[in-house]
Amino acid sequence: MNDICCIGHITLDKIITPKQTTYMPGGTSYYFSHGIRHLKDTRNYKLITALAPSEYKAVEDLRAKGIQVEVLPSRKTVYFENIYGENQDDRKQRVLAKADPFTVEELKDEEAKFFHLGSLLSDDFSLDVVKLLSGKGKLAVDAQGYLREVRGEQVYPTDWKDKREALKYIDILKVNEHEAEVLTGFKQAALQLAEWGVKEVLLTLGSLGSIIYAEGTFYKIPAYPAKNVVDATGCGDTYSMGYLYMRNKGASYEEAGCFAAALSTIKLEKSGPFSGTEEQVWDIIRNSDLHATVI
Repeated sequence: MNDICCIGHITLDKIITPKQTTYMPGGTSYYFSHGIRHLKDTRNYKLITALAPSEYKAVEDLRAKGIQVEVLPSRKTVYFENIYGENQDDRKQRVLAKADPFTVEELKDEEAKFFHLGSLLSDDFSLDVVKLLSGKGKLAVDAQGYLREVRGEQVYPTDWKDKREALKYIDILKVNEHEAEVLTGFKQAALQLAEWGVKEVLLTLGSLGSIIYAEGTFYKIPAYPAKNVVDATGCGDTYSMGYLYMRNKGASYEEAGCFAAALSTIKLEKSGPFSGTEEQVWDIIRNSDLHATVI
């Protein structure tokens, strides 16, 4: 059985920043998979993705680096354009192509302790898929895709139509401050999501850190300062990866959150996925005056 299984589309990404324009693969599954391979205990990690045959090089690169990848057929590959201003917390986005959604039939035989659904668009994972996987292991979901509606090429915030039903089956949910506002209103987000059934709510606040709500307690996780802010693309996915990596190892909510935050800081300092080491992550935590607090 796999410890962690990430399911999501690898994308084509066009990233426009004030300094440069970059073309590269992307998506939750890409950042999650390339990042986790730099950590120590990842032998039982698996990626399930779907993309067009023309983009299989992204899969071959992962396999060459030792990552177990299962590819499901898709007519197209998701194609995103991300435009960042001087403030890396702000992003404009267009979707230039969509891939086929994941289905119950394709996933019915999968087994793992933790499943992470890297949703990019609202129809990537149906309610039936959520129900299926929740019965097989702990289910973690990044809400971002469920809250993105594509009209033409433009991406618009939308409410998650099946949220009241789906959240009953989700153990760990990551949302950012903008997504929390779409779901429930920012201040009440964590409490409301927990009331609807989520056991661990991860609320990321960009440069302000993050909040974890679990078992009736709020934990404020610091954002460790980056030496140089280069590219925020994939930071949320990196946070989820670090958190699940540590929770799978039995870490507490605070320890998992701090590890995820430090991991994200290292990723922020370079374009592309996390490529540091686990030792660097612990060095940031040990050498910082910032600590998790109960609020």
